[in-house]
Amino acid sequence: MATAVGDMAQGLRRGAANLLVGCAGAMPGARLLILEEDPAFGHYAPGLGAALAAVAVDLGLSVSRRDIGFSPSADDPPPPVLAAIAAADHIVYLARLGDQTRFRPLPGGARSVVSYALSPAALAGPFGTLPHAALVALKQAIDTAMLAAGRIRVTCPLGSDFSGRIAPSPGGLADVGIRRFPMSVFAPVPMAGFAGRVALARFLVGTGSFYYQPFLHPIDGVVTVSFAGNRVMGHDGPPAAVAGVRAHVARVAAMFGLDGNFVHSWHAGIHPGCAYDGAATDNPGRWTGSAFGNPRLLHVHSCGTYAPGEICWNLLDPSIALDGVALWQDGRLHPGRIPGGAAVLDAFPELAAQFASPQTAVGID
Repeated sequence: MATAVGDMAQGLRRGAANLLVGCAGAMPGARLLILEEDPAFGHYAPGLGAALAAVAVDLGLSVSRRDIGFSPSADDPPPPVLAAIAAADHIVYLARLGDQTRFRPLPGGARSVVSYALSPAALAGPFGTLPHAALVALKQAIDTAMLAAGRIRVTCPLGSDFSGRIAPSPGGLADVGIRRFPMSVFAPVPMAGFAGRVALARFLVGTGSFYYQPFLHPIDGVVTVSFAGNRVMGHDGPPAAVAGVRAHVARVAAMFGLDGNFVHSWHAGIHPGCAYDGAATDNPGRWTGSAFGNPRLLHVHSCGTYAPGEICWNLLDPSIALDGVALWQDGRLHPGRIPGGAAVLDAFPELAAQFASPQTAVGID
């Protein structure tokens, strides 16, 4: 028992240092502001803020913590919190607001980090302790490979099959305006230039931008959505399931005045230490905010002309081939097949070891 407690304490210190130093770049004497939401909301687990603050103090940081609550509509922080943000050197969000606003300007800008490690156990485990620099290097290699590919093809066991390429752009791939910890996905790939079909099964779920009701829509069977570029062209499948999907999309689109048939972008998980215990349907908001980093999951941003839209299409165990080379094969990411990937594994043996035995629990059977 004492060994387990000691291992947990050591893991927490490693994970917190990975976040604060490896990701945020904090140095002794810096002012850290931790923005939290009450664990009673059921998203972030109890004890996470206290554990992070304790390590931050040990690292020589000046720490303050504020409860910013939770707003389904991602309201801006009140003036006192904005003043505290302006006065801090680093801001860490243990609150959904950081994720909700990841694709739009955020107070604090580049000084802000959102944690997708939602519990002390996640922070202390491989999800939180694998070197942040390793995942950043892997992401950059994947982004570069995606941009260079002449043809990208995505398939899944249920019949998804779409392909295309990324149109040249001076700015490269657009990404979020906040630092992610851990780094869990590559930059979203624009759906313009792609066409094909996506098999929707189990459920549709929100993207974590706005928390509306119902946040999850169950699907009985498989509904296949055909699309060309950014436009949904049609649905196929059991009539009742197709009608349910269309009605849900129409309802969400009407809530926010969106184009429900717009398909914006897609990306997949890259973190071999990402795991989700329990069932996705038990807490779909928590699931969509943490499980996405596992390579077994690929999600498409839909319902809205902006990222991340308001409805996720989730594919389980995808294969992603670039110019015929399967970087993902049946939900397993093979970094050595990525140009530059072998060098990343050589530089970070901890990452290579985790890829040799990746986490597989994603909350879906």
